[in-house]
Amino acid sequence: MNSTVKMFGELRAKGRTKDSIVKPKTMSHGTMETYKLSESRRFYEEFLGLETARHSPGAIAVRCSSASHVIAIESGAKLRPVHVYNHWGLDLESVEAVDEAHRAAHKYKDKYGIRSIWEPSFQHGIYSFYLEDLDHNWWEYQYYDGDETEDMFDFGDRYTDEGKPL
Repeated sequence: MNSTVKMFGELRAKGRTKDSIVKPKTMSHGTMETYKLSESRRFYEEFLGLETARHSPGAIAVRCSSASHVIAIESGAKLRPVHVYNHWGLDLESVEAVDEAHRAAHKYKDKYGIRSIWEPSFQHGIYSFYLEDLDHNWWEYQYYDGDETEDMFDFGDRYTDEGKPL
């Protein structure tokens, strides 16, 4: 039994809305800004372990798996920093792997221009820490003893549209 089931019990989602106006096949990508693509690309590949592809003069595609990707756009001085609530999650295999990533973030902070590294903590069933990269993008390295995406939707709504517990 994973930690989310322990915390919230067995809940079931109502499933995908079948009568929506638009019927997407998948959520394929998102976007983030960079100051300079060449520096950011090195961080994505060498530190984060992500695959990149330069598909246009001002942007690169970034991915960890084939399910979705992120487009990193070079904005230069026009870049708008984001809050930690706007972060990208990277799943790791164990609590120990999260701790190792945390140590590596400190070790390579200056080399990759990492701005901020939070301490690991266990919250809402997930062990993780956040780091802010050279472009003010936030990354969460996390371990969850299940499939977070599947569980989140399988367990379904826990709160009303007004934010009150069901």
